Amino acid sequence: MFYAAAIKLASLWNPKARLWVSGRKNWRLRCQQTIAPAAGKKRVWIHCASLGEFEQGRPVLEEIRQCHPDAYIVLSFFSPSGYEIRKHYEQADAVIYLPSDTPRNASDYLDIIQPDLAVFIKYEYWLNYLEEMGRRKIPVLMVSAIFRPDQVFFRWYGQRWRKVLHNISMFFVQNEASGKLLKEAGIDHFTVSGDTRFDRVVAVRETFSAIEPVAQFCGSSRVVVAGSTWSEDEEIWDYYANTNPETKFIIAPHEVYERHLKSIEKLFKKSTRYSELIKTWTSMDAHGTNKDDQGTGRSAHTTDKDARGPNGDTHVLIIDNIGLLSRLYHYADICYVGGGFGGGIHNILEAAVHGKPVIFGPEHAKFREAVDLIEAGAAFTVSSAIELEETVTMLIHDDALRKQASERSLAYVLGKSGATKNVLDFIQEKRLLTS
Repeated sequence: MFYAAAIKLASLWNPKARLWVSGRKNWRLRCQQTIAPAAGKKRVWIHCASLGEFEQGRPVLEEIRQCHPDAYIVLSFFSPSGYEIRKHYEQADAVIYLPSDTPRNASDYLDIIQPDLAVFIKYEYWLNYLEEMGRRKIPVLMVSAIFRPDQVFFRWYGQRWRKVLHNISMFFVQNEASGKLLKEAGIDHFTVSGDTRFDRVVAVRETFSAIEPVAQFCGSSRVVVAGSTWSEDEEIWDYYANTNPETKFIIAPHEVYERHLKSIEKLFKKSTRYSELIKTWTSMDAHGTNKDDQGTGRSAHTTDKDARGPNGDTHVLIIDNIGLLSRLYHYADICYVGGGFGGGIHNILEAAVHGKPVIFGPEHAKFREAVDLIEAGAAFTVSSAIELEETVTMLIHDDALRKQASERSLAYVLGKSGATKNVLDFIQEKRLLTS
C-alpha cells in the first residue's frame, strides 16, 4: 500500500509512474475484458517484473506454448517498461498489469484469471498473491531464482517472508549459493538449474537477422556498441568517441525519452539518430543502393561515403527506439554495457553471446556472469574515462587479445545454456498442464 501511494505521488511529475498508475485504473474491468473464456484449457500465469525479466522468462513461456499449444497463457508485468513494449506479444493470450499487492486485489485477480499454474521470474515475491495461491493450492514455480544473504527472507525479522516461500512449489535457482541459503531457511524444494537468460540470448544469436542500415553505417570500420547506458556511462565515453572518428560508435541508451536523447547529442557532436538513419536508408534504397551481405552482417560493397551516414562525417549513431540492442551487439568489435556506474550493470549476456569482449563499470559484483567473464579474460571493468580509453585502445590494437576474449565470451554463454529444459521437464514430470 505504501509503495502504491508513493507511485501515485511520483506520477505527478514522472511519466513512467503515470503509466504505472493509469495502467491499473479499473483493472478488474480491464482484466475481465482482456482475458477470454478458455473452457477446458489449462491456464498458465507467467509474471515478470519488467522487460529484462520478460526476456529471462521468455524461453520458458515459448517452450510452454510449443509443448502445450492449447494452454491459455496470461502474461503480467509490474513495470510499464515491460508492459508497454510487450503488450501485443503474440505468444501470450493476454498481457496485463499486475494489480497492487493487497489481500483483496490478490483474491479478485486470481478469481478472474483462474490459473492452473503460476510461473514467476527471478525475484517477484508478492506476499498476498503467494499466500492466496497457497490457500488455493495453485502450483507456483520460481524460475531463475537467485538469493543473497542480505535479503529479507534471511533476516531475523523476515519470518513472514520465509513462511511464504513454502507456498512456492519449486525453486529453479541459478547457483549453489542460492540453494544453500534456502536450505538454511528450512526449504529443500529447489534445484540448481542455471539461468534461462542464457537460453534466451542463444536463441537470439541463432535467429539473428541483419539490420541493414546499421551494417551500412558500420562499413569496414572498427565498431564499439554501448548498450543500456545511463548518463554516467555516456559521459565517460565523451572524450574517446569524439577524438577517434575512425571508430564507429553506436550508443543505445536505457531511456529513450527526448530530453535524454538531446543530452546525448550534446555530448557526441558528430552524431545522428537511428530514426534519421532509417529515413536516409529508405530514400537511398528507393534508388537502388547496395544490399547487405547476409553472411557477415556488414555491407559487402560499402563505400567510404556510404559508411559515414546521413550527415557526411557522422561516426556516432544514437539508437532512439527500444528492441534492437540484442542484435546491435552483433556489429561490434567491442561492447560496453551500461549501469555499472549506478545500481548495477544491465544484461551483459546479450553482448557475450555474439562472441565479443565486454566492458562495464565497477558496480558488477552482484552479477555472477560478470565475475565469471572477467576471470575468463572475456570481460573488463573500468572505473573512469581514462581506464576506459586505455582498455578500448588495448582491445582495438591487440588483435590476438580481442580474438581470445571474443572466443571465451561465446564459449562461456554456450556452456551455461539448458536451464529452460529443466523447468519444462519438471512441468511434464508433475503433469502440471495435463488434464
